[in-house]
Amino acid sequence: MHENRETSGTPAIEPDGRSAGEGLDRTARAYASEESHSGILPMNHSNKDRSPSAESAEGRPLIKENVRQSNTYPTQSGKGVPQGLAGVRKAARENKEMRFTALLHHLTIDLLRESFYSLKRKAAPGVDGVTWHEYESGIEDRLIDLHGRVHRGVYRAMPSRRVYIEKEDGRKRPLGVAALEDKIVQYAVATILNQIYEEDFLGFSYGFRPGRGQHDALDALSYALLKKKVNYVLDADIKGFFDNLDKSWLVKFVEHRVADPRILRLIQKWLKAGVMEEGKWSEPQTGSPQGSVISPLLANIYLHYCFDLWVNVWREKWAQGEVVVIRFADDTVLGFQYQTEADRFLRDFRDRLKKFGLELHPDKTRRIEFGRFAEENRKRRGEGKPETFDFLGFTHISGKNRLGRYAVRRLTIRKRMRSKLRDIKQQLRPRMHDPVRQTGAWLRSVVQGYFNYYAVPGNIGSLSLFRDRLLGIWWHTLCRRCQQRMPWKRMLKLGDRWLPRPRVLHPYPVVRFAATHPR
Repeated sequence: MHENRETSGTPAIEPDGRSAGEGLDRTARAYASEESHSGILPMNHSNKDRSPSAESAEGRPLIKENVRQSNTYPTQSGKGVPQGLAGVRKAARENKEMRFTALLHHLTIDLLRESFYSLKRKAAPGVDGVTWHEYESGIEDRLIDLHGRVHRGVYRAMPSRRVYIEKEDGRKRPLGVAALEDKIVQYAVATILNQIYEEDFLGFSYGFRPGRGQHDALDALSYALLKKKVNYVLDADIKGFFDNLDKSWLVKFVEHRVADPRILRLIQKWLKAGVMEEGKWSEPQTGSPQGSVISPLLANIYLHYCFDLWVNVWREKWAQGEVVVIRFADDTVLGFQYQTEADRFLRDFRDRLKKFGLELHPDKTRRIEFGRFAEENRKRRGEGKPETFDFLGFTHISGKNRLGRYAVRRLTIRKRMRSKLRDIKQQLRPRMHDPVRQTGAWLRSVVQGYFNYYAVPGNIGSLSLFRDRLLGIWWHTLCRRCQQRMPWKRMLKLGDRWLPRPRVLHPYPVVRFAATHPR
């Protein structure tokens, strides 16, 4: 590893209108207390005895040590990372202003191999038409060739294949399916960059990060609503974030930490690769193809600089009451103690996003009264029960538990349930004449996967409703197959045989949050 601290050059961004890039570093140091670390050791440069000229040009072959590195240090996800990458993370932790000038030598054949075997085996192919299993034949020769092309600078990114998936409201979401070799290189580069940015990202950012997931964000939100002084909730959604993010801003944000021109060139190649749709190529002026391997990390970097650091400063500078923030990708929920501060933040947030070519979705962004006193206050004003909001598949309801204490109920979003049942019904049609045992085993895995996500405390009723309706769909399918009405008692026996019964699979949010965030 070869890292230098840059002391000259153009500043990466201009936060809050400041010039010279000074405000961003001050912001990161002063208000990123949620990500503070202890026990930092002196930095040890792993390649201090290596000649830097050996890696200064893409055209030169890599020295032997760069081709293979031993896995020694575990990541948050439990996987080992090479010693060199552990050094990158250590340096990023110790010096928040360091710009890494040499990172590409960490992209080794071993890392490419790990990246390949981390991809989904059954994923749809890109414009190259190469599947995972086809690429696996002769994998070593293919990876050696890919490794050489990347380091010589002759690797070329292919356009993404445009596909659409239907959303709950009937609209279609565009996705970009990258070519297999692009996925491999993107995964490897993301692994390298994660060592830097996992030390920079703030604690309330949960989306697409190692060791973090939807339920971590849901637990943090429930904990904040129960334990913090939250009386108003702002449910914010950025309109078409992946399609509208500014590419030039994105590159500037990455340059704040990454000064290796070869890594920057790879990112620019992916941003300029464009998309193929019905045989026609096009290069959108804005946005990053949603669905690519590198896209979630780039989105987190973009939002880290244009939102996370800014909101940390905002609540320190302007808020008099408590402000909590939970962000999962471009979906954000904020809790406020005072209505005036919630309304002021919403105005400032809109202005902030405009600077970076983004805007809030007018129909999905709203401020509601929500919290332990919301029901009493609204009842006193004659306004009925508190409004609800949706986040990560669950409708959050302000209410009370059986003991009469304040509680936040979480139920499966009805639209999500209907969409899942509709999808299962469509998949059952071609399976109509399969043996009942085969169909039952498939439905068991589908239902269990659904329960694994939605089986949170208080949501058993929604899970039972889902199971009952699925059993009815299966019954209608079997009746059509045999062209006669199957007795419902027999169907109930099939349900008992193959469909799991709903039960709680997740602990209460306060319990799990306390275990993962010991005070």
